[in-house]
Amino acid sequence: MASQIFEYFVVCGIGPEIQTLDGVKGFQGTGIMYMPSLLDQFPPSNHSLYPPPPPQLPTCVLPAGVEFHPSGLDPNDTSTYPRSYPIVLTEGDGSKIYVSCIAFRDPVCEDVTLAYRIPTNYFADKCICLVSRSPSFQVLRDALEELFIFCFSPNSTSMPLWEVIAHMVSNVSLPTPGKDRILFAIENCLLSVEAPPKEGLPHADISFQPLVQCLDVDNLIRLFTAVLLERRILLRSNKYALLTLVSEAICHLIYPFRWQHVYIPLLFFSGADYIDAPTPYMMGLHSGVDTSGLTLDGVVVVDLEYNCITTSEDIPSIPDPELSFLRNEILKLLHPNVVGIDHIKINLGGMSGQYAKTGNRKWGEEHDFQLRLIFLKFFALLLSGYRNFIENSANNIFNSQAFMKKRSRSTNQSVESMVMIAQFLDSQGFLDYLERCINSDESNCNLLNKLQDAAGRGQDPMIIFPSAVEPEIITVSALDKEAAGEKCHYDRFPANIRTKEQEEKRRSILSVVAGALDYSSKQSPSSPSMLGHIDSNEDTLSPRERAAERERMVLDIQVKLQGLWLRLLNLGATEDPLSSFEYGTILALIESDAEGIGGSGFVECIREHIHSGWQCRLTDEQFVAVKELLKTAINRAASRNDMITVSDALEVSAEMYRRDPNSVPDYIQHHLLSLAIWEDLRFWDGYFEHLMEHSSNKMTNYVTLVSAQLVVMATHMVGLGLPDGESWNIIETIAEKNNLGYKQLIKIRGFLSHIHQLRVGYWGLSVWKSQAPSYGLPSPRPQDTYDESQQQAEGSGVGRSWVQSMFSRDRSIRANSFARVRKWASDSDASELPGTGQKKIQSSVRMLRGHSGAITALHCVSRREVWDLVGDREDAGFFISGSVDCTVKIWDPTLRGSELRATLKGHSRPIRAINSDRCKVVSGSDDQSVIVWDKQTCQLLEELKGHDSSVSCVRMLSGERVLTAAHDGAVKMWDVRTDTCVATVGRCSSAVLCMEYDDSTGILAAAGRDVAANVWDIRAGRQMQKLLGHTKWIRSIRMAGDIILTGSDDWTARLWSVSRGTCDAVLACHAGSILCVEYSPSDRGIITGSADGHVKFWENEEAVRCVKNITAHSGSILSVNAGEHWLGIGAADNSMSLFYRPQERLGGFSNSGSKMPGWQFYRAPQKSVAVIRCVASDLDRKRICGGGRNGVLRLWDATINI
Repeated sequence: MASQIFEYFVVCGIGPEIQTLDGVKGFQGTGIMYMPSLLDQFPPSNHSLYPPPPPQLPTCVLPAGVEFHPSGLDPNDTSTYPRSYPIVLTEGDGSKIYVSCIAFRDPVCEDVTLAYRIPTNYFADKCICLVSRSPSFQVLRDALEELFIFCFSPNSTSMPLWEVIAHMVSNVSLPTPGKDRILFAIENCLLSVEAPPKEGLPHADISFQPLVQCLDVDNLIRLFTAVLLERRILLRSNKYALLTLVSEAICHLIYPFRWQHVYIPLLFFSGADYIDAPTPYMMGLHSGVDTSGLTLDGVVVVDLEYNCITTSEDIPSIPDPELSFLRNEILKLLHPNVVGIDHIKINLGGMSGQYAKTGNRKWGEEHDFQLRLIFLKFFALLLSGYRNFIENSANNIFNSQAFMKKRSRSTNQSVESMVMIAQFLDSQGFLDYLERCINSDESNCNLLNKLQDAAGRGQDPMIIFPSAVEPEIITVSALDKEAAGEKCHYDRFPANIRTKEQEEKRRSILSVVAGALDYSSKQSPSSPSMLGHIDSNEDTLSPRERAAERERMVLDIQVKLQGLWLRLLNLGATEDPLSSFEYGTILALIESDAEGIGGSGFVECIREHIHSGWQCRLTDEQFVAVKELLKTAINRAASRNDMITVSDALEVSAEMYRRDPNSVPDYIQHHLLSLAIWEDLRFWDGYFEHLMEHSSNKMTNYVTLVSAQLVVMATHMVGLGLPDGESWNIIETIAEKNNLGYKQLIKIRGFLSHIHQLRVGYWGLSVWKSQAPSYGLPSPRPQDTYDESQQQAEGSGVGRSWVQSMFSRDRSIRANSFARVRKWASDSDASELPGTGQKKIQSSVRMLRGHSGAITALHCVSRREVWDLVGDREDAGFFISGSVDCTVKIWDPTLRGSELRATLKGHSRPIRAINSDRCKVVSGSDDQSVIVWDKQTCQLLEELKGHDSSVSCVRMLSGERVLTAAHDGAVKMWDVRTDTCVATVGRCSSAVLCMEYDDSTGILAAAGRDVAANVWDIRAGRQMQKLLGHTKWIRSIRMAGDIILTGSDDWTARLWSVSRGTCDAVLACHAGSILCVEYSPSDRGIITGSADGHVKFWENEEAVRCVKNITAHSGSILSVNAGEHWLGIGAADNSMSLFYRPQERLGGFSNSGSKMPGWQFYRAPQKSVAVIRCVASDLDRKRICGGGRNGVLRLWDATINI
């Protein structure tokens, strides 16, 4: 079957599940942005011809989100007009998806309006899209606009809209490039699509006019240069279409090279944090998104509205004569009348008339072609003779040095002055182009080579392009109007016909919402209005007979449940409850009973069993079975609006914990947290009314009664594990509705905070469902395994006794507990819990605040740095941080509450590197300087200047020496006493990103953007090796004896021999850049951390092999620090973890087939929402510190609360 040009037609907007961009569920009013959903598509989701639409499509096509409006289209208000714009999505394999969008206001569906109680006649943003793999922007836009007009035409349409869509998507095939022209019609509009020949320039169905209109010639060339050099590029505009068109245009102008990095022409508003990514990217962001909180270090910001380009890093200029050629040719094309104003209007044969045919006409396809040809000619001049320097050897694919020397001789320019060319030759785009030329037949149709050959022979450049051929016309048959039936008229964009399963799912979601909203009116699920349709066969029975029949049915189910429940608890030790007949029958009774007797009966069965004296003792297997049955009962009850059963199940789960002596490692109520019902304020509002109605102390004071019921609610919220903030928001809202005074609010707030702290102190923080995905059926009794979605239990005996009393049904116990809380809350000087003798629980995580900008460098003072003959100095374990606020701060973790020891000021740009020794601190900055400070007096000792770019690495050496490396490629050694550079140890061809030095041997290794690891012997004053093999930037390096480890953006780490200069192993199991590598000398183990969030452990005995993979982190691994017995890991998602090696037996990494026990998980703190840039570890004291974009340091002390 031939490929179709239209892969999907998609509709996105507000679905049955409404939530804000911040995750708040339900309708919150106008002026708030909501999450878009995929509403309809053709072909349907069960279609197998194409892969499904990308899951991020709704967010991308409505980048600002969805907003509700009280009115629709207003002819006098342009902000209400429909908008048409294209977007481009990039998949993991680099392939692109092209989408044309029309966003407009459409009436909210009636069922959604009723379920969420949205005011009638409200509108919401909706977007219709055509998705294609072909870059045919114009036909995508034309076809979509015709469909939009077809739908909202004031006249009735001749056929149903979705039939027109299905016919077009299914029948319009991709044209053969250069041969076919496909004609198809939508109603009375004829459209065509064709593609240019493959031998010509790549298909670009866009106009380049927006690019040249938004940017003048100089800024256009500057942006072009930044793209060639693969900088981080951010386009800003208040028009979606402009961002995509400019991004696509600039990517076509760099032909025959390709953009190799992150490409998001239209970034959704909530993804603004992506701008802080350290790797090259090209992104477009709406001007309305605030980026004042982002640092934008090194980002090239292109404001298309104001023709302005700003960046904190210099963009090297294109050298002459290529710059003059490019500038003059563009000016001739854009302003031919000005450029040729002093030329006479005759042609004397040799005078060029190249731009005569485009000079006096409006911008069109010929202008686009001429602009692309200008840039192709530019590359032909810049890379003249480049094919003579392609080597295709094992170590090098292109001899850049020889090419630069040849160019230097031909242009009389020094090699040092050609910075732009040197960086371009090192770019991934240039290397990718060479590989394509060598490894494929692309060189046969390479227009760059053909243009250079034609210029060498003095031929017309147009000879390299294929001659125009009249395409063959292929007509797509129109849809039969006569068979379509009656005419249609639409007042909104219609929904496609849903399957039975889709309709049931939609109704189920909306019924839950509507039921939760109606719970406050206390409509019982057993009322006659809800039971009248249970069985249509009972219409012949009288009301009394139907009531009797129902009572018999309820009694029968309850008797069966009692017997099944007792048999489930009495299963033998070798029997699995989850696969037993009893479990399956109970589950069937709960799921299949539409009236809910099975679910409510099961909950009542447990309640009666508890009241009869059952101690709730469960084996691990029974624990899982009961947990799953209760979750199913709650889910089914919530879907039927049976909130009484949900409330009973909540109370039963709390009672089971109080009585269960085996609940030390786990309890059932904790596992109910993942259910959606607890997120809804309306449930808790209804539950509060239920408690008030069934209170046994209705004669007491109203304020006391309300406070008591709120305390009961708080105990259940803490038992479930709801976050403290979420719980308090719900309680505070209900308290305000019931006019509770501020004094009672303060007491309840103190009570909630206290029991939440006690619970965390014993069980650890629970992972709220919005923070982590569900992982099926977790073990009810965690042993020595490390589960990334669940914290290990940590706490004390006082925590257990207090939390047990909180869940008690005995009001005397609960009242006694509350009285103690009141005493604790009112005692401002209480450092111990009443009657326990235990110290007040300390948090293991501290927030160190002091910086006013993002943390950019972080260093931990190690014992080795400051050890002397007396022993450890007091500053061992200090953390030193640097920030974009240009300050360096020293932190003492032993001074809890006043950790900030000193602030060092002297730099004028962000700090990039920090190191220290016994007496001094050294820092490197973007201001190209290195400053040495006295650690005791905090005085500035020396300011070392000599680098020509940002300083990226610093290292204090013995003998008052400092090693530095910078983005200028130079590695220098300084004498602090004389404030002079004593030697330039070496020079890399591009920026140095990482450096390692062995003080015992005097060997230095440095690597970075030139994809080579350079090794020097400082004492001998010579370069030992240049280690080649990586194909992209080297991000990390470690050295241990004769071994060097490197990690690169090419997704591999390499093991090198210093003496032999050979690569002994390539470690290639990651799916992202290797950002950190570590070596463990005691067992020759290797540890790698990657941007894919994985940490891998490798054995290096007979052969290097991966023996363990840690997937506990979801962000890039920024730091891996291994000691003799401890291993610290920190990631960009603000997660940390600590591993240890048993001291009785040292060996490799634990794994099946490995002989040694190896690293075992020790602890991990609760992860909070933050973006981390740098991490440092103090393994001697088991501390890990991370620095975030918000300027706050997060210090985790793993020895607290063990």
